[in-house]
Amino acid sequence: MPVLASGLPFDDVRALLRSMPGPDRLAADAVAARDRALTKPQGSLGRLEELAMWMAAWQGKSKPSCARPLVCVFAANHGVAQHGVSAFPQSVTQQMLENFAAGGAAINQICAAFDLGFKVFDLALDLPTQDFTQRPALDEKATVATMAFGMEAVSGGADLLILGEMGIGNTTSAAAIYAALYGGGALHWAGRGTGVDSDGYARKLMAIDMAIDLHKGHLNDPLEVLSRVGGREIAALCGAIIAARLQRIPVVLDGYVVTAAAAILHALDPTALDHCVAGHLSAEGAHQEVLVRLGKVPLLALDMRLGEATGAALAAAMIKAAVATHNGMATFAQAKVSPQG
Repeated sequence: MPVLASGLPFDDVRALLRSMPGPDRLAADAVAARDRALTKPQGSLGRLEELAMWMAAWQGKSKPSCARPLVCVFAANHGVAQHGVSAFPQSVTQQMLENFAAGGAAINQICAAFDLGFKVFDLALDLPTQDFTQRPALDEKATVATMAFGMEAVSGGADLLILGEMGIGNTTSAAAIYAALYGGGALHWAGRGTGVDSDGYARKLMAIDMAIDLHKGHLNDPLEVLSRVGGREIAALCGAIIAARLQRIPVVLDGYVVTAAAAILHALDPTALDHCVAGHLSAEGAHQEVLVRLGKVPLLALDMRLGEATGAALAAAMIKAAVATHNGMATFAQAKVSPQG
């Protein structure tokens, strides 16, 4: 698989995007043909039928599998957090990683319930990004190196990748990305993240608007948006999405912050997310509007906003069910059932 080496320019990222494979139409057609023969009325399983075909198309297999689903959570700290934009201090990011390791987080319970693999990646928590109200969060070299890290994290033979994040201050970064890509002020895009109070919310909005004003001459390039107002976990998520496409691994996107990484890639190439589904609709900020812009209909809408891949992991359970149902159901001929009654 092609990988990015630390320090390669943004042009190499664009070259990787141009090399992405498309869907395997023959595999999808094979699933559609079998679906028509299964012991059920046509279309009666709704989006489960679509998910089975989507898995086949992107895995390149006429019999899709979901035997090795993997949740990857990328964690990082943000310099903008020093403005008091979150209800919690940055030390909570490290504490939550320790909680993940101990099995005490919500995502641990969901992974255990649905037999999902789970990995967490620490992206230099002791080295927050720069405060993007004063200077770019990351330079080009660091951005590309972190994308390369995210690419390398996608390994081990997973057949479904479920993406999540953890990082105090990262909803501020995500909102700044949306404002930079789509226009509009901070108030339009930003929610309250960790549940920050009114004063903290005002500081969050101010920090985003300051950043957009500071960097406004450099926001026509989505990769510049990523480096100037993004974060390490968001850059790594971009890399993971690209790597999954190159390895023919379908992807489930989590909520507000993961979608910000997806939005960067979509702005570079509108087909870059064809191998991805939106796991859920977050209650955070203007997530629904972003999903509409990306052309994604979420699988779930449970009023969740936790992050750490919780919504995407729940959606992965539905995908497992879709694959198992398609592969395990009998056809009319096998069951000796007449489709005409």
